[in-house]
Amino acid sequence: MSFEITGTLVKKFEVETKGDTFRVRDFVIKANDGGQYDNFVKFQTTQDRTAIVDDLNEGDEIKVHFDLRGREWQGKYFTNLNAWRVESVSAGSDAKPATAQSFNDFPTAGDEPAAEVSDDLPF
Repeated sequence: MSFEITGTLVKKFEVETKGDTFRVRDFVIKANDGGQYDNFVKFQTTQDRTAIVDDLNEGDEIKVHFDLRGREWQGKYFTNLNAWRVESVSAGSDAKPATAQSFNDFPTAGDEPAAEVSDDLPF
């Protein structure tokens, strides 16, 4: 199940390496939901998708395509918002995807990643 949300990029965290080969990166947006209070939402990217926010700057308006991932680990439950595509949103122009690969190689909405391999990590 896929979702999307538009907001302002607030914070990009550095890529972290977990174990020998697993990479993860978080970023936060301030959602444009029109509510009375600020709505800050943290997303996670993994592996080759950690670069999808490289070319974006804090303060940029973006649209995030994501899915929900939940796991149980030692009796505790964790939920991640797994971002798999990010588009820069510009007023009056078409949104363009941000990616580490060339724009022609970027996956479409039908290329949503499959569930990640289960391991003993809590995220």
